[in-house]
Amino acid sequence: MELTDSEFKKVTEFVYSYCGIHLHDGKKEMVKARLGKQMRLKGFTEFEPYFRHVMGDESGNEIITLINAISTNLTSFFRESKHFDYLQNKVIPSINDERSRGSRVRVWCAGCSTGEEAYTLCMVFLEQLRVPSVDFKILATDISTRVLELAVGGTYSADRMRGVPPDLVRKYFMKGTNNHKGLFRVKEQLREPIRFARLNLMQPFPMRGPFDVIFCRNVMIYFDQPSRESLVEKFFNLLGSGGHLFVGHSESLTGIRHSFKYVGPSIYRR
Repeated sequence: MELTDSEFKKVTEFVYSYCGIHLHDGKKEMVKARLGKQMRLKGFTEFEPYFRHVMGDESGNEIITLINAISTNLTSFFRESKHFDYLQNKVIPSINDERSRGSRVRVWCAGCSTGEEAYTLCMVFLEQLRVPSVDFKILATDISTRVLELAVGGTYSADRMRGVPPDLVRKYFMKGTNNHKGLFRVKEQLREPIRFARLNLMQPFPMRGPFDVIFCRNVMIYFDQPSRESLVEKFFNLLGSGGHLFVGHSESLTGIRHSFKYVGPSIYRR
């Protein structure tokens, strides 16, 4: 398919207004390829009729499908592992020291993609929490329904499991046999604390918090500065006192107005 500059501008302006993702000119070929695939699936040969079809769908499902196609989802277990080391060595021991019996611990994985990050967070907390009768939950959200389906399924190939220590694989995953050989599925004890949900970070948040930890890594790189500032302010307001925000190693809050205290590279505290 051909995608003119005006058509590219139309779709990028819509995507930005809908979910804050900023698609610059360098993304044109990617957008063209992914839209072309969607158009073929829907039986369209030209952009304008396809775009009218998407905008005219009152159910909103076609918009979700478009965003699914445009979204980039790259993740892995224990990705950027220093963050999990900091959780294990600093954050969770502090929670263990401060909380009493029956305490509540809440974590938000924003931009959870296919689930590896949320399940990694869950493993780290389950291994390190020492508070009796703790009420521990993780909220894991993404704008893409496609990746959320994979996250909820919780089944991964052996290649995707390479970052998980063998003892944690044995403890938290079931190894497939016969037709499922080479696949690993999360066990109920790892699945139970996590709730996966679709959420557009640019729209009002339905949850009230407070959260102890928010992970939003390698997500804000797709937003412009005003969108990042707005999102960071919302994160600050949802964190409890002393709560931590983790962003991607390639991201920082430098140049963004915020009220966080800098802890270390890509780690901030309320």
